[in-house]
Amino acid sequence: MRSEQRERAMHAVAIGDWAVFFTAQLGAAATLGGLVFVGLSINLTKILSFPALPNRALLALGVLLGILLVSSLILIPGQSTELIGLEILVAGLIATAATASIEVRTLRGTPLQNRGKYIGNMIFLGSALLPYVVGGALMLAGSLAGLYWVAAAVIVSFIKAISDAWVLLVEINR
Repeated sequence: MRSEQRERAMHAVAIGDWAVFFTAQLGAAATLGGLVFVGLSINLTKILSFPALPNRALLALGVLLGILLVSSLILIPGQSTELIGLEILVAGLIATAATASIEVRTLRGTPLQNRGKYIGNMIFLGSALLPYVVGGALMLAGSLAGLYWVAAAVIVSFIKAISDAWVLLVEINR
């Protein structure tokens, strides 16, 4: 019983080591989400004139919301590695399913000549979300290595969100 308690304490300390990282990500995602939202409101008329861009805007904000949610879940004190893993796995699966639904619906309405670029964008989004699923599953199995997968998901999610924000706020005005 003592070795189990010692192992839990070691996991709590190891997860605590990540608190600074996830606190920073939470703040950055909230700030960037607010800036993207303001930028979208400024370009709303132009964004609405392109059929695929409203969904791209939704997904950019959704990716940032995912960072906020996952970072918040990890920062809840007193949770076991397995519980955090379950939370991240469920969040990752829901995000992947929801975005896949939006992306497939948008792809069907995308002109044939633009589908290659759109499929590339879908793969980019998948590379941002699937590491959440892998990381959550690893943590659910008791492995702290899952936190590295979650960190990768957060970093790729930021890159994806910033890429989408660039298209919605800068490229649209060219």
